[in-house]
Amino acid sequence: MFDLGGRPLRRVLVANRGEIAVRIVRACHALGIEAVVAVSEADRGSMAAELADRAVCIGGAPASESYLNRNAIVMAALGTGCDAVHPGYGFLSERAPFQRLCAEHGLVFVGPGAEAIEAVGDKLAARRIAEQIGVPTVPGTNRVGSALDALEFGGRAGYPFLFKASAGGGGRGMRVVRCAAEVAEAFDSASREAGAAFGDPTLFIERYVERARHVEIQAMADHHGNVVHLGERDCSTQRRHQKIIEEAPSPLISPSHRERMGAAAVSLLRHVGYRNAGTVEFILDMDTGEFYFLEVNTRIQVEHPVTEMVTGVDLVAEQLRVAGGAQLSFGQQDLQLRGHAIECRINAESPEADFQPSPGRITRWSAPSGEGLRLDTHCRTGVFIPPYYDSMIAKLIVHGSDRAQAIARMSEALESFVVEGIETTIAFHRAVLRHPDFLANRVTTRWTEETFIPQQQAAVS
Repeated sequence: MFDLGGRPLRRVLVANRGEIAVRIVRACHALGIEAVVAVSEADRGSMAAELADRAVCIGGAPASESYLNRNAIVMAALGTGCDAVHPGYGFLSERAPFQRLCAEHGLVFVGPGAEAIEAVGDKLAARRIAEQIGVPTVPGTNRVGSALDALEFGGRAGYPFLFKASAGGGGRGMRVVRCAAEVAEAFDSASREAGAAFGDPTLFIERYVERARHVEIQAMADHHGNVVHLGERDCSTQRRHQKIIEEAPSPLISPSHRERMGAAAVSLLRHVGYRNAGTVEFILDMDTGEFYFLEVNTRIQVEHPVTEMVTGVDLVAEQLRVAGGAQLSFGQQDLQLRGHAIECRINAESPEADFQPSPGRITRWSAPSGEGLRLDTHCRTGVFIPPYYDSMIAKLIVHGSDRAQAIARMSEALESFVVEGIETTIAFHRAVLRHPDFLANRVTTRWTEETFIPQQQAAVS
């Protein structure tokens, strides 16, 4: 049992799968907390299930029958004597009703309270709060009720603009509109996608920044009023609004930008009474140097390891400590960013086939090793990658004294990373890291799709 000075956490249910489930189990064990993993039928033999003190099956392979079934998860936690639930990322991690259900049954939710999730989890609500407290926001609208509303905005404010889903992220429900002729189709497709993905078709509009960098601030807050930021991550290397490579610190922003973005993130989270881990995302206009608030992610992020590498803070362990009532183990003055870290998301996808998922059995798994290297994964030789979930199979993270050394170490690690039996994005990452634009830090959020992929396709045609 890990006595936190508040409510002690003895046993935690991990309500997730894949590498993040493995990560949480290991953090629990490092703190002397027992870990129970909730698994679907497809994940009974998973690495997380093996490492945990106990695994309990909560339903069928489809996520709707298991990892999205909040009642089954809560019953599993109660039935195994858990006193807390860690939702990881994705699935139910940002659903306020799930947090409330946990609280109603006396379970600690390792994350923010439902009120904070509702306050900033909805993008429109978060945007209004940011505007109220003076955090810069991208010029745009509140809820857009129809394509006619969007046409009116376009006629008044000009093009291009971006439709965005109010209830979610990850690129779903997002469409760039460059002229009036594109409005109706973009509105219909974005609202349908948002409704299917999040159960809410509500859209809003933001001005589209042509040359943008995606920079986010990692923060932690406790129950005692302490809110601290841990610097920034640059997530500009994206495809279809999905992050591919993340770096910390950003190789672009100045110390002044870091200070102002960090202060804005802390101010926003403090305003809503936030606690536990959260990420405040910004867009940086490379033409003007201005930054704008995008959204808040009320959970641990996929890319959290790069922040851990440059700060030395175990964010998942800190989540567990804070959830149990402890104060943050560090203050703002204790944090220094050391060196440079890069993370590549390795997906079971085929870049040659427009990144179609590649489920199947891994027949060979030969992972890299070396100084400054970390691999977060749930995979090994013999593991079957099911078709039901996100295609990410590993996160390869490196740390170096500076960006050049980190790139060199990542390139070497990717060269020695061998996976057979399924298609992966390893070779794709190798090519990105040796591209002159990436080396010279000339990447924008559109670079992968508009420059890199067309060049790769032209080279093989």
